[in-house]
Amino acid sequence: MPELFAYTDGACSGNPGPGGWGVLLRAMDGDSILKERELKGGAAETTNNQMELMAAIMALETLEKSSSLTIVTDSAYVKNGVTGWIFGWKRNGWKTSNKKPVKNVDLWQRLDAAQARHRVTWEWVKGHAGHPENEKADELARAGMAPYKP
Repeated sequence: MPELFAYTDGACSGNPGPGGWGVLLRAMDGDSILKERELKGGAAETTNNQMELMAAIMALETLEKSSSLTIVTDSAYVKNGVTGWIFGWKRNGWKTSNKKPVKNVDLWQRLDAAQARHRVTWEWVKGHAGHPENEKADELARAGMAPYKP
């Protein structure tokens, strides 16, 4: 059975400012790449965190069937949020432990719904550290941002 990986990244020029997200989807059989797909997009006025969330959302929403996959992100915000903080936010009506509204709540709710259809393992990698698939996701995110840059 092939293993599925989604390498995700977000980019922003200014924060807020024009931004992009990128996803490298890869089906693997051991060390062999069976199939690969690249996704990218962006927005004129966004934040880095919003683009990091969009990358993960798009990785999950693009999969037509319920799947088992590993999402690899360089965003501690996304990984910590989806594997930890989100449980308290949901329990507290999408409020933080300080009773403040969760930032980017629409994207967190969309990520939560998208993830519910799949069996997801989350991995964090250090960004801009020579991880080839993370570098490719970053390249896609920058390409997704390009049409929105002045």
